[in-house]
Amino acid sequence: MENVQKALERILLQVQKPARYTGGELGSIIKDPQKVELRFAFCFPDVYEVGMSHLGMKILYALQNAREDCWCERVFAPDQDMEQLMRAHKIPLYGLESFDPIAAFDLIGFTLQYELSFTAVLNMLDLAGLEVRACDRKALAPIVVAGGPCACNPEPLADFVDLFLLGEGEELNLELLDLYKACKREGTTKQEFLKRAAQIQGVYVPSLYQVHYHANGTVASVQAADGAPARVQKRIVKELDQVFYPENFVVPFTQTVHDRAMVEVLRGCIRGCRFCQAGFLYRPFREKQPDTIDRNARTLCENTGYDEVSLTSLSTSDLSQLEPLLNQMLSWTERDAVNIALPSLRVDNFSKELAQRVAAVRKSSLTFAPEAGTQRLRDVINKNVTEQEVLRTCRTAFEGGYTNVKLYFMLGLPTETDEDVAGIVHLAQKVVEEFYHLPDKPKGKGVNVTVSVACFVPKPFTPFEFEPQDTMEQLRHKQQILLDTVKSKKITIKYHDSPTSFLEAALARGDRRMGPMLEYAWRSGSKLDGWSDYFSMERWEEAAQVCGIDLAFYANRTRSYEEIMPWDHLDYGVSKAFLVRENQLAHADTVTPHCRKSCAGCGANRLLGGACFG
Repeated sequence: MENVQKALERILLQVQKPARYTGGELGSIIKDPQKVELRFAFCFPDVYEVGMSHLGMKILYALQNAREDCWCERVFAPDQDMEQLMRAHKIPLYGLESFDPIAAFDLIGFTLQYELSFTAVLNMLDLAGLEVRACDRKALAPIVVAGGPCACNPEPLADFVDLFLLGEGEELNLELLDLYKACKREGTTKQEFLKRAAQIQGVYVPSLYQVHYHANGTVASVQAADGAPARVQKRIVKELDQVFYPENFVVPFTQTVHDRAMVEVLRGCIRGCRFCQAGFLYRPFREKQPDTIDRNARTLCENTGYDEVSLTSLSTSDLSQLEPLLNQMLSWTERDAVNIALPSLRVDNFSKELAQRVAAVRKSSLTFAPEAGTQRLRDVINKNVTEQEVLRTCRTAFEGGYTNVKLYFMLGLPTETDEDVAGIVHLAQKVVEEFYHLPDKPKGKGVNVTVSVACFVPKPFTPFEFEPQDTMEQLRHKQQILLDTVKSKKITIKYHDSPTSFLEAALARGDRRMGPMLEYAWRSGSKLDGWSDYFSMERWEEAAQVCGIDLAFYANRTRSYEEIMPWDHLDYGVSKAFLVRENQLAHADTVTPHCRKSCAGCGANRLLGGACFG
């Protein structure tokens, strides 16, 4: 077979953005394949610009390559133009560092960030020249693994992935590599490796579990075999200050979605918003110390040349020592003209001082998430934010010189009425009026309030996992209410497409009977479904019909508290009793105080072996 690099030279000028496929970027790690025992392909099932913005990939890439015995390479989904040429010229999917086909690697790992990327996983396995079904890959190498937030319900992909890594990967990945290395030296079978891997906390091997169903289609039982645990508990890193963090990032040649240095400042969330899967999946709450964050940020900026550093988390303004941290960082960021970006700000703790700190070098755009337009519905979802706090925060931003504010909302939340929907626009209008009531508003400048509205998707391990999603007809009706309610040119409405949200909801709460549907949809042409250019609801409806899957059964159905969920044998720390209790409080329009005020007893603290807060 022709050398991949030579074949690429012939085709790269025929594709858009060839820099996606060439490797060789500053900071990429090259090793001698003869001097490593383990080769790991870290696959991101989306295009280069999206994957290169993902912090988890940067961390695990650096972590694995810090081992002398391992070489981790990056692999991204090719766009359609490149894929056609790769298939026409018989170029297999390859690692960006070595250009070697990944089918020859020991482990192939996928990060699952979004349900609509599932078909891209199948497509990448096929492009690599591998069988897509796990049962058809008989040898020890390559083992196909997957992790990330969507691994919390891995059942739709159970037919295709050998094992799933639940929870946080820094320690778990290294333990899995050690086991694989031992099995490779011993010459064990794939089945023996999987049985031994299942004994590592956080490893879920779907082939070791039998699922039985009731006549009505719900799960009757999930039974473990071959010594696998009845419940698989996720992994967490207890001491965040001691956790590995990269001193360097790969710096891309081409623009990416988030083209900047990123430093993780905390994990988990104290807030308990009932719709937010990440807020429950990443519990318990843990912070890094300011000195650690400052050192991480400074080292990254010095080594990469980035002039912007993002302090990333689910809710950065909940960092208990944020003000001292920003003071500490400003000693070098102002000197080096480095911008500090705070992407996850809360409406209820955004201060004038914070606005000034963020704008000290240059202004970033400001985004806030009220999520719902009325106070009743904000109480239902446990947002714990009042209209007065929203308006005060926007006024603070305007006084700091900002004239563009973006507000995030959701449509189709449980118990939502048409009045709640119209309330989104009414709140945006009050924000506009807040700007014009300023005594010293910027002269010659208008205000623009962008209202970005996503369709609510009920997700596993949230208090709303029991709730139905609105039908597409209901969502379109509500989108029309939004448009009809706007009376000001200062307000821009943007909303997401409801068919993609419907499919996302079905896959999020799906079970392993969806495997044939996923494969049919992929063989029919679904591969980059997160991109509207490539998404076809008709193709998915045909796949569902042919495979006997009722998508509405998964997306639009209310579940009883007693129903066994497809993911109930996986333990993410938060108890089902807590989720039931929070769901009941939602239907009573009752809020739960955040974790710093009082412990709500979610159960995640047992992963720490003690209280989350001293």
